[in-house]
Amino acid sequence: MASHRHSVEIRYSSRRRTIGIEVRDAQVIVRAPKGFPERHLRAMVAAKSGWIEDKVSRQQARLQRRPTYQYQDQERFPYLGGWLVVKVTQGARQSSWREADQLVLQLGTRSQQSVKRQIYTALTAWYRAQALEILEAKTKRLCASAGLSVGRVNVRATRSKWGHCTRSGDIQYNWQILLAPEPVVDYLVAHEVSHLVHQNHSSAFWQQVRRLCPGFEPHRQWLRQHGHTLILPFE
Repeated sequence: MASHRHSVEIRYSSRRRTIGIEVRDAQVIVRAPKGFPERHLRAMVAAKSGWIEDKVSRQQARLQRRPTYQYQDQERFPYLGGWLVVKVTQGARQSSWREADQLVLQLGTRSQQSVKRQIYTALTAWYRAQALEILEAKTKRLCASAGLSVGRVNVRATRSKWGHCTRSGDIQYNWQILLAPEPVVDYLVAHEVSHLVHQNHSSAFWQQVRRLCPGFEPHRQWLRQHGHTLILPFE
């Protein structure tokens, strides 16, 4: 099944009741209830071909701007607006620590993984640990200054969200935000902390963001424009 030159993947589900057409990473996905006639799906895709072509081309352009890394000794990685240079060593066990603008990754001598995979694993583990420490501290400090109470602060890697605040007051961040400049990180924290007051994106919410992070607009725009580059892909 194709829309112009783009292949389309159909995903049926017995629990689904509606038709959905999604373009993700320049790939077209159609979600439909189990047993829905494929000819009708073809007709729906054809009717939206212009929209699909536009989305695919835009996403292809964004994908071409995504960074690639070799995961090797002396390679540079972005960190809070600066750069860290990886220094690879070997030891009895895996360990990581920072020395000024250098990140030392000590790889275990008994690992069966490739050196590239070990570097990737150690590097992302270090970023994740740093993200939890930094984002938890920033969140609690901002909450304290604003007279707000926050629950648990967690980090993980997500595809579509940089942060999420639950109704119970827990906040989750995408740890890859540490690849952005620190003012952008501070904006994200202010954004999620503001959701402790407003569980929406109303004008009152944005007024709250402005109180916590005056002049946040350029940082929000930066994240919208460059957020897709804040990844550490392993291919």
